Amino acid sequence: MAVDLLLGLQWGDEGKGKIVDVLTQNYDIIARFQGGPNAGHTLIFDGFKHVLHTIPSGIFHKTAMNVVGNGVVIDPVIFKRELENLDKHNIDYTSKLLISRKAHLILPTHRLLDAASETAKGKAKIGSTLKGIGPTYMDKTGRNGMRVGDLELENWKEKYDALTAKHISMLNYFDVQVEYNLKELEAEFCKGIDKLRTLQFIDSEEYFNNAMKQGKTILAEGAQGSLLDIDFGTYPFVTSSNTTAAGACTGLGVAPNRIGEVYGIFKAYTTRVGSGPFPTELFDEDGATMGRVGNEFGATTGRPRRCGWLDLVALKYAVDINGVTQLMMMKGDVLSGFETLKVATSYNYKGKEITHLPYNIEPENVSVNYTEFKGWNADLTGMTTAEQLPKNLLDYIAFIEKETGVPVKIVSVGPDRKQTVLM
Repeated sequence: MAVDLLLGLQWGDEGKGKIVDVLTQNYDIIARFQGGPNAGHTLIFDGFKHVLHTIPSGIFHKTAMNVVGNGVVIDPVIFKRELENLDKHNIDYTSKLLISRKAHLILPTHRLLDAASETAKGKAKIGSTLKGIGPTYMDKTGRNGMRVGDLELENWKEKYDALTAKHISMLNYFDVQVEYNLKELEAEFCKGIDKLRTLQFIDSEEYFNNAMKQGKTILAEGAQGSLLDIDFGTYPFVTSSNTTAAGACTGLGVAPNRIGEVYGIFKAYTTRVGSGPFPTELFDEDGATMGRVGNEFGATTGRPRRCGWLDLVALKYAVDINGVTQLMMMKGDVLSGFETLKVATSYNYKGKEITHLPYNIEPENVSVNYTEFKGWNADLTGMTTAEQLPKNLLDYIAFIEKETGVPVKIVSVGPDRKQTVLM
């Protein structure tokens, strides 16, 4: 059996949580392969809104196993809160949530370093979620991080104390002051560790490869989006992990030839949270309408998202680097009511028209060429079949399929899991 992937193709917030929830019934195992609590996967069903930050989105299904892979970084404090939220809904996670021993731990001082680093950048800040993600991955690559498996060792507290002391000395190098009470932070951290220890720790690479040999179906769930990838995103305004398909191999311990379907999720328009270039960003009433109707606020940070027209140059780039086999378009209902829609089909870059994503897309280097489409006024939220969708929306979808060379298999017409049209 192969491992199927589900990835965001834009700057995150594409609606991956909902689609994982929709697809989970087809899989035995759901696995997160990178990122940490900077992710916010929102699921809405049965009148409840659930936001998951680290736990895989298949946790609400009775039969699916859920695995936090080695490529993920875990904050025990936030993880504990997530588990407590599941307790409110009587979710039996102890029997179906597994943690990789090789996943790294976010320490309280990682968050302090994150805050100090971002504050010190001033106007050049990158828009960090301040969750300690970057410093944790820095310790991982610096080969002195703490991992979940360390908690099973007798000297884990010595490792923790040594790394914390190092972080505190690093804080003194910043020109900014970060106020903190380490005893309070550590007390909360230790409670999180105690909760984490109630779950089963596994050698996840062995688990996945054995599962494939047994014919189990696996869906790997990515966090953030392809344009935030540390290598292929809009650097330096990116996250600290590989959000693309390649990250699933290193984040789970599966070989590249074991990857099957690659589901690419994108919004019918484009959004971005935080700093960084955004060629199709709108500063007019159209952008304000997208934000208002689409309820565009970060699930993790609560920050308003910047909104703009669909960028096909960037979308095709993400399709190519991920090897996307199926597309899934989210929030088609948000565009209802626009008389005219625009899609970016090429850039003007340093005096030339190009159709690929260049090295630098800062506004001084890039301007956008658009193709216009007629909009639609129909309320899509109650539609359940492709035949019910307006012709202008179907034309919009057909153009995207033609340009990307990949079929659109799902169109989301609302936040609930039932508001999903199979094409």
